Amino acid sequence: MKFSRSLALILLLFAVYWSFKSLMPSYQPDEDLNLNSFSTDRALVHVKNISLEPHAIGFPAHEKVKSYIVSELNKMGLETSIQEGYTAGDWGNLSKASNILARIDGTGNGKALLLMSHYDSGPHSSYGASDAGSGVATVLEGIRAFLEENPNPKNDIIILITDAEELGLNGADLFVKKHPWAKEVGLALNFEARGSGGPSYMLVETNRGNGNLIKTFKEANPKYPVANSLAYSIYKMLPNDTDLTVFREDGDIEGFNFAFIDDHFDYHTALDTYERLDRNTLAHQGSYLMPLLTYFSEADLNNLKSLNDEVYYNLPVYRMVSYPFEWIWPMFGFAVIAFILLLVVGFKKQVLNLPDIFKGFIPMLITLVINGVVGYFCWTIITWWYPGFKDMLHGFTYNGHLYIAVYVLFSLAVCFYTYNKFRKTSTPNILVAPMLLWLIICGLVAQYLKGASFFIVPVFGVLAAFLVVIYQEKPNPFLLLFFALPAVLIFSPFIKMFPVGLGLKMMVAATVLTTLLFFLVLPFFGQLKSKGRLSYLFILLFFGFGIASHIQSNFNDKRPKPSSLIYVYDEDKDTSVWATYDQVLIGWNGQFLGENKRKPDGETISSKYRTNLSYISDAPKKDIPTPYIDKTLDTIIGQNRMIEICITPKRKVNRLEVFTNPIPIQAAKVNQIELSSYFLENRRSKLITHYITNNDFTELALTFPKDSVLELTLYEASNDLLTHKDFSVPERPQNSIPMPFVLNDAILTIKTLRFE
Repeated sequence: MKFSRSLALILLLFAVYWSFKSLMPSYQPDEDLNLNSFSTDRALVHVKNISLEPHAIGFPAHEKVKSYIVSELNKMGLETSIQEGYTAGDWGNLSKASNILARIDGTGNGKALLLMSHYDSGPHSSYGASDAGSGVATVLEGIRAFLEENPNPKNDIIILITDAEELGLNGADLFVKKHPWAKEVGLALNFEARGSGGPSYMLVETNRGNGNLIKTFKEANPKYPVANSLAYSIYKMLPNDTDLTVFREDGDIEGFNFAFIDDHFDYHTALDTYERLDRNTLAHQGSYLMPLLTYFSEADLNNLKSLNDEVYYNLPVYRMVSYPFEWIWPMFGFAVIAFILLLVVGFKKQVLNLPDIFKGFIPMLITLVINGVVGYFCWTIITWWYPGFKDMLHGFTYNGHLYIAVYVLFSLAVCFYTYNKFRKTSTPNILVAPMLLWLIICGLVAQYLKGASFFIVPVFGVLAAFLVVIYQEKPNPFLLLFFALPAVLIFSPFIKMFPVGLGLKMMVAATVLTTLLFFLVLPFFGQLKSKGRLSYLFILLFFGFGIASHIQSNFNDKRPKPSSLIYVYDEDKDTSVWATYDQVLIGWNGQFLGENKRKPDGETISSKYRTNLSYISDAPKKDIPTPYIDKTLDTIIGQNRMIEICITPKRKVNRLEVFTNPIPIQAAKVNQIELSSYFLENRRSKLITHYITNNDFTELALTFPKDSVLELTLYEASNDLLTHKDFSVPERPQNSIPMPFVLNDAILTIKTLRFE
């Protein structure tokens, strides 16, 4: 029996490993694969060519990448077109997007299938290999392979490689609102990235029910589906939308997102390179596209909308499991009734007794509280010990996976140690409290978060195990392991996914979920005589991984520290300062800010995650010209005043941001693009950010109450601080990269206009 328990424990560890390993394919070199098959190596050639240089809008390489994609589509015999135009999206981010379009004509008359990714990289230093060169490469290689096998599909297939996604989903906005093909789209498949590795998650985008989408997805039968109905809820918590969001919100077009989020520290940085893209991940994207392209090129795309929703999740071997929302409450009710009946049986057989049942609440609460508190303060502890990590705005460090292991091992050590102290309480009695907790959780998600209702499935496993331990004093460990498998296979990947996707601030989700998973496997663990030794083993592993995480906590050439530096000239005050977003300076920018650095007054310019400047220091004045302002209209009509101005750069710039004082702006147009009333009412102080191409001008047409005094503050920036002839800023050291999500390596001028 002891050998059986040990072997079952080894199999349990293998199940945890398999829950991760089975999520995605393993890359094998395949450049010689048949031409009618998707080749990861052939796709990698596209990734490499797309990611040679940063290619955000306004950057020289942007045109090079556009030309490359057009030429590759032309090689397939496809006729391409460019849709170009200004758009401001929903966020007040203006840019001139250049979408790349091609179309494969089908033999039928139904709706078209659209394949989509974006080709612009994140400003200002990202090479865009993963985000979203990988998506473009997936589409290009997938279409090439598909045409080898099926040049005459039933449905039209539209290829849309959007522009300006990083600036506010502008290319998608332009297509959905302005292109006639948008009305013909029945389904969109979008390929994205928010890191450089890990499994690609399928996320449904729909305004109605997901029933038909999930049904057809299962029929298409991709080999490695990683999807669950909770994932979209998590996706909506992230501070990012994708191009497909525009299709859903503005075009009522159904779609699937396929996005990977691991190695999040590479996202939007100079580390988003061809070399760092996980080959397994790119193969995973291809494993989605090919079966879906084959299926949906022939399927009826006119009837994908549904009023019904499905709960769904992935399992090894079974791939996708789903059932209708209508089953949620009956399944929960069945679990509650089964629990009550088992309690009755347990008391009848005198296996259960109230004193020991109440004792079972003590270890449950101890483990939840300790692990919850430790996980909650994880990021605070890490950044206190290593303050430089505060400058990793992703919230996920280079050694983040080690930190996940550290905190999971700590949680397991606490669980094994605590429950070992209550080993004299029988397993059936100790099980009642955690089962009751899990039923409460399932009841709450059934009411408030229906997408997570598949949580009840592992609960059925623990109920079955509860039945076994009631009737058998020495149950078969392999049988108890079998009943624990649904919990292990479903929840183990979630433990990693939460802190990876939401940052180490959400480590509490990992520690609490580890504890809750321990409860579901408790019937098996209860039979182990070595819980005390296992707790010491996990403590040793905790210290071992903790030491490893400390060794890898320093910044170096392979783990470069993000840093920032900008030069700010304020024309109104006639002052110049060096400025940084860094909490911990390095020698490179410290030489400019020096010992006289000080905290800035107020916010200077907007940035992602509302990151503000941390320090400024006086700087020598340079002859940096501010933009030329031409007022072309100033009139009063009724109770409103209307002004029109044209802002023209006097130097080569990349970005113009306009803020206003707190007065109501009743209408606004920027370069003839009207800003929505919703945006104007909820914009706070920012009016517009114009990401400039070809040093273009910015036209503003504003309407506001005639008795109000309007102030416009113009922030004009160029990303040339390191190359400008009037500055002698050295290149960054190899152990540092430009900080993402903020204005960086830039020369910024500030100018205020007042209209009284």
